[in-house]
Amino acid sequence: MRTFSMPLGMVIGALLCYPITAFDEMTGGVSTPFFIFSMLFCTFCRVNVRDMRPSWLHLWLMVAQIVGAVAFYYALLPLGDTVAQGGMICVLAPMAMGAVVIAGMLGAKIETMATHSLVCNIIIAFVAPPLLSAWGNGSCTVAEILARVSPLLIAPFAVAQLCRWLTPKAAQWIGSRTMLPFYIWLLSLVVIVGKTTHFIIQNGVTEIDTELLLALVAFVACVVQFALGKWLGERYGDRAAGGQALGQKNTVLAIWLAQSFLNPLACVAPTAYIVWQNIVNSYQIYKHR
Repeated sequence: MRTFSMPLGMVIGALLCYPITAFDEMTGGVSTPFFIFSMLFCTFCRVNVRDMRPSWLHLWLMVAQIVGAVAFYYALLPLGDTVAQGGMICVLAPMAMGAVVIAGMLGAKIETMATHSLVCNIIIAFVAPPLLSAWGNGSCTVAEILARVSPLLIAPFAVAQLCRWLTPKAAQWIGSRTMLPFYIWLLSLVVIVGKTTHFIIQNGVTEIDTELLLALVAFVACVVQFALGKWLGERYGDRAAGGQALGQKNTVLAIWLAQSFLNPLACVAPTAYIVWQNIVNSYQIYKHR
């Protein structure tokens, strides 16, 4: 069931997109942030802040991400500005919050992933605005991205470390439930896919050729980033961490960036990326088990 749970979660989210969206609106849109906060809190309870330190792997992953985003944009530009924007945002988007959980299931070092989640999201918050402003339709600021990222990344990390300090036994008990964050991640995946499917239905299919091309570009970006990340991770002794750090993207943030600062149609690429990255994750869990 763990192997097929992510594809099953995506199917359930797509089929129940209307009630899921209605529930999310009824709760004021806090369901996804709540799931992500809870998932990261449980995971970060296992992390000792003294073991967190930047490494050469983190540096090369960031170089690959930023250079790759620029390379994808210019390589795809002959296919149209919208396609180029879609490919670029699939590479530029920072590491997903759930990557820490999946990487842990694949045997990666949690401290390596926790460090990269903080480093990657903060660096991209400073790198993304000039790129989006140059290639997009709006003026993006560092504060806007940090406002989206910080509450769901720094807050659970701080609360988890406070819990480790004040109630170490409780933190140890929570951290020992290694599968709990995965099940919480599944719930968030169902909600994310449900809301995304509802958005697609509401906006309809307007330019089918461009949308199919964007989905194909997202597939290529997904495969390339997972493969490159694994190659870099293997060189520094943590293949699983490298693959998840570079390949699993914060698609919720990527969709928001595309809708806000690029051609809104470009958000089809990070939307398709949700499907591709979770198929890859399911396959990796299957192979690992």
